[in-house]
Formats: sequence, structure tokens, C-alpha cells
Amino acid sequence: MTHHVVEILLTRPVTHHELRRACRTLPLGANKDRTRLMAVHPAKTPGRALKSVRRRLQHVLPLDALTTHYPSPTGQVVLNVEFGPATRALIGQAAAATGQRPAEYLSHSVTKALRRREEDRLRALAAQLEDLLAHHRPEEVLACTARILCHRDPSVSPEPCPGRGDRPSGSLPTA
Repeated sequence: MTHHVVEILLTRPVTHHELRRACRTLPLGANKDRTRLMAVHPAKTPGRALKSVRRRLQHVLPLDALTTHYPSPTGQVVLNVEFGPATRALIGQAAAATGQRPAEYLSHSVTKALRRREEDRLRALAAQLEDLLAHHRPEEVLACTARILCHRDPSVSPEPCPGRGDRPSGSLPTA
């Protein structure tokens, strides 16, 4: 049987007592603020792993959503969210209006919303870049970007971006 990494998103931070109790049910790892947990769970499919984890923890933790932590070979991340009766009815009506099953409608809607969000982010980035290019030469923007990206790697000592007043770590001001 394959093991699947499940990410558990919580509606609120869990208490230490709740976390200890949940760990007796299923071995879990928590992030620092205890709003996200991780579990490795055996199951035939990622969907079954999510359902099993939800079933085991739903009465112990304030579960919001469960996802597979790693995308499938097709690039998909499986999401498990439990809706109330009113929400299920609304999703069912919207799905029927489009001639789709509720799960299919929800999948398409979430995918479309994520795609729209990514397009919005890229448009905002392009607008910011256009603003930078209105005030700086392209080679300055490119060189500064490269320096910043290199600075993120602790093994690389960055050169300062022109006009930022930065100095590489360990350097002294020159007269």
C-alpha cells in the first residue's frame, strides 16, 4: 500500500492538549503556530488517504481542509473539504445549471479561480515592472534583480544595487 502525505489545515490553532490527543489517534507534525499539521497515511489512492484522515480526526480537531501535500503525476493536488447542507445544496444547484456533477463543478470552479488569481498576480507584477522600467534602464533592473536573487542564497555575497545604498556583508564604506 502506498503512503500519502496529507496536509491538514485547521480553522484555528489547536491547543497542546488537542494536539496530544490527536497524535494518539494518528502521528502528526505541526507547524509553529499549530494551524497546519502533516501526516503520512497509507491508502490505495490520495483521495482515500484524505477521507481516512478526516474520519479519524474530525471529532478531535477543528478541521478546515485536507490536501495532498505533493501533486499527482498529472500535477493535481487533491482537496478534501466538508460543506454544510446549505452549501452542498447551492453547489448542487449551480452544478445542475451547468450540467455537471457537483464534484466536477467544484473542481472546475476552484481551478478557474486559481488560474484567475495567478493571472492577476502576473498582471500586477508586469505593472510593477513597467513602473520600474519607467524610472530605470532595463539593465539596471535586471542587474539589481540578479543581485537580490543571489542574496537569497547565503553562500553568495551580493553586490549592492545601484541607488539602494546596500553594501555586501563584511564590506566597509569607501571614501
